[in-house]
Amino acid sequence: MTQFQAARHAEYKIPGGKLLVVDLQVADGRLQAVQLSGDFFLEPPETLDAINAALVGLPADGNAVPIERAVQSVLNPEVMMYGITVEGIAVVIQRALS
Repeated sequence: MTQFQAARHAEYKIPGGKLLVVDLQVADGRLQAVQLSGDFFLEPPETLDAINAALVGLPADGNAVPIERAVQSVLNPEVMMYGITVEGIAVVIQRALS
């Protein structure tokens, strides 16, 4: 039986960058329903959906390495990230889980 925990929310202002927000759920110790948002820009825009999808199913233990690897796995050379970083995404997720 799947055990859901309460929804989690966190915000992180990247130094010299933009605000990054995450809303997520945890089920059976894994990330679910991950939604990143904020005042940053990604090109192409569908990259955000790919990042959110890549994060679903990761362990909810707060370890930055798998988070960063999952994000990197969907970033191709054409992707431009304005105001956010892979590391910043890991930080905001860690905050949501703490």
